[in-house]
This record gives sequence, C-alpha cells and structure tokens, in this order.
Amino acid sequence: MSGHSKWATTKHKKAALDAKRGKLFARLVKNIEVAARTGGGDPAGNPTLYDAIQKAKKNSVPADNIDRAVKRGSGAEAGGAEYQSIMYEGYGPGGVAFLVECLTDNRNRAASDVRLALTRNGGSLADPGSVSYLFERKGIVEVPAEGTNEETILEAVLDAGAEEVEAHGDVFVVTSGPSDVISVRTALQEAGIDYNSAEVEFQASTEVEMDVEGARKVMRLIDALEDSDDVQNVFSNMTLSEQTQAALEEE
Repeated sequence: MSGHSKWATTKHKKAALDAKRGKLFARLVKNIEVAARTGGGDPAGNPTLYDAIQKAKKNSVPADNIDRAVKRGSGAEAGGAEYQSIMYEGYGPGGVAFLVECLTDNRNRAASDVRLALTRNGGSLADPGSVSYLFERKGIVEVPAEGTNEETILEAVLDAGAEEVEAHGDVFVVTSGPSDVISVRTALQEAGIDYNSAEVEFQASTEVEMDVEGARKVMRLIDALEDSDDVQNVFSNMTLSEQTQAALEEE
C-alpha cells in the first residue's frame, strides 16, 4: 500500500514479497515512461521524471530498465504505450474509504479489475466524488533515518514549504503542499541529505480505526487491487492502534 500508515511494516511471506517486487518494478518503470512522455526525456529539465528515476533506483530497478523506459516515453525508442491516468473510488470492509490510482492503456480492463477486486473482498465501487473528499493531496518526501535526525531535516526544509516532519520506523516523512514537493526535495539535496522518494500522494483527512480481523480483510482487498497491472497506488483511510499493528506483525 502506498502512503505511510502505521501498519505498513506488516510481515509477509517471501514468495508474496517477491511477487510484489515484480509488480513494483513494473509500476515504477511505467511511471518513468509516462513522466518522459509528458515532460521530455531529460531529467534535468523534468523534475517529475527525475523523481520517478530516483524512486526506481532506490528500489533497485535495473539501470537498463530505467533507460529503456525513458527512451520509450520520450519517443527515442519504439514500443511505448499510451497510458491514461484514472482514479477509482470505493469502499471496503468496515466502511474504509479507498482511492485507487490507475495508469492503463485499457480503461475497460482497469475498471473491471478494480470492480472485481472490491466486490470479491467485501467492498464496492463508489460514485466519483463520493470518497475523494475524504482525502487531500500532499507532497510526500521520504528520507532514510540513518545518518540524520528530525531536527536536521526540519531545519533544511522549513523555508521550502514543508508542513511537518514525522518519524515512521526507519524513515522520516516530510509533508508539504503538493506544489512544494520539488522545492522540499531540492532543499534536502542542497543540505546534503539523501531521500528515497518525492511524490504527490493522497492522505486521509478522516480515518477509520480497524481491529485485527477488520484489518486483515482490508489488507486482503489491498492485495487484490495491487494484483492488477493497471493499479499504481492504493490509498485508504484505515488506521490501526499500536496493539492491532503488533498483533498483525506477529502473524
């Protein structure tokens, strides 16, 4: 699941992780291709492409895959697809709200995949606008915690539009307005602070707390949604207590 909810560290079996890694590579490569098509193939003049490449590198996507995606997107190499960005809205178990962000070259397939994943896992599609008001767009820059601290990061980004810095396990998450994410990332670089990713995400303004059984159901739904090659990101407004998170991590 995209975002930084407290249960994101829940353990999974290695086979599941390997499968998710393959899906992740495909999504990151698709992001690069779309960024190159939209803003050109030069990362120096295309901040969105720069950040897409940075995220891919941080997730160990091979350099050849990255290079080919840039070339396909910029038109330097044949084979690029015409992807459309589509956002689906829905509800899951316990009334948890979902935003499902897709990049697809087949709208009908994407819609079918999302609808099927929802209905088979206790959820349903919602009308456009009926869920999105529960979320707001935020710039999210993720900084590895090793070698730095919250005060150092805050000092670097305070004048760049950052709203807050929070510790989440082995990373710090810097939140800003969506239009300030590039200036925040640039401020970190100028201060010599490494970062994992910089992008615009959706954060819930109203959260729904789930117990262990409810969380399992929601996570099964998220897994089903992420099985679709068209799904790029899944955002929900589920939150868990520390006790529930601990119980899930023991499984």
